[in-house]
Amino acid sequence: MILRLVIAFVLVVVVCGGIVGFNMFRDQAIQDFFANMPVTPITVSTVKVEPIEWTPGIEAIGTVNAAHGVDLTVEAAGIVKEIRFKSNQKVTQGDVLVQLDDAVQRADLEAARTQAALDQQRLDRAIELQKRRVGSDVAVDEARAASSASKSQVAKLQAVLDQRQLKAPFSGTIGIPRIEVGQYLSPSQVVATLQDLDTMRADFSVPEQQLSLLKMGQPVRFGVTSNDMPFTGSIVGIDPKVDPATRLVAVRAEITNPEGLLSPGQYVQVRVELPVESDVIALPQTALVSSLYGDYIYVVHPKEETAPAGSAGQAAGQEAAQEGQAAPEKADGEQAPVLVARQIFVKPGRRNQGRVEVTEGVKPGDEVVTAGQNRLSNGAVVVIDNTIDPTTRATQAAMLP
Repeated sequence: MILRLVIAFVLVVVVCGGIVGFNMFRDQAIQDFFANMPVTPITVSTVKVEPIEWTPGIEAIGTVNAAHGVDLTVEAAGIVKEIRFKSNQKVTQGDVLVQLDDAVQRADLEAARTQAALDQQRLDRAIELQKRRVGSDVAVDEARAASSASKSQVAKLQAVLDQRQLKAPFSGTIGIPRIEVGQYLSPSQVVATLQDLDTMRADFSVPEQQLSLLKMGQPVRFGVTSNDMPFTGSIVGIDPKVDPATRLVAVRAEITNPEGLLSPGQYVQVRVELPVESDVIALPQTALVSSLYGDYIYVVHPKEETAPAGSAGQAAGQEAAQEGQAAPEKADGEQAPVLVARQIFVKPGRRNQGRVEVTEGVKPGDEVVTAGQNRLSNGAVVVIDNTIDPTTRATQAAMLP
């Protein structure tokens, strides 16, 4: 009985020892496999940090209006006799746009002119008789008063006749006619809109903190998007009052629009240009990554290079640099250095035309990752391929004058 217990105990020990040994062997094998597994480099694009000339600006959203623009209406009611304009026609100040029926007014004016001529003859006769001493001063005064009244009546009826015509108050482009020939037109009815498209104005608002940066005549750029601002202008008005509800200041700028590409009521991106600053460190905005712990970037260094001071997780990055695959060979047989990405926390500043100013954390000559950060970790092995950089074309377009 004791022998059987001993044999059973030995068998249990052997089986348990085998299971434990197998698990330990399996864990060690898995650990060795992952420890010796080649690291697949991650493809990224980079840009070298260089000081640039920075043109700071104040960005806003504005609405475009014509410098001169009105909805035309007539001064007097009447039947439309003639429409003398077409849609989108260029008109000159004083051009007759609409003619109302004026037969009655013309007849009244002719009668008044005839009466004025008769009263003028009576005045001339009264003056001649007075010179011959056969006429009295009273007769001359009465004749002069009658002549003056007749001339005033002629001027009045001429003004009434002029009201039967709608004339262009200024030169510009007229819109779609909203009336028809033969239609009864009242003074409250809009005939068409007249807009001077050669010179436009844009109204926009800026925060009160930036009011001190604005001044009359300051250059302004406009465009449909922030990366394409082909229109130029200058500030012509700054509201001296800050809106207490929004804490914004109203600003007006004048825009040259010789080709008529801007239309009244259109939405535009506005950028007030401030004086140029030199030796500013700025990176593409895609290089900056924001997190709960702060803003950071990835800087690429050769594997043997020590991570720069201030990078987060420096010790972890050094350990990662000691691991990984062998360095790839160059075309001439030399081995190219293995590149690793280091995470560095930075302090961002102003933003402008797809770039962000960096005031702390990087220095000239650093190679910063601009694309592929979503797959990176501190100390990851990378391969540079700048053809995948999404900011290259946008940055070049933004830097064009």
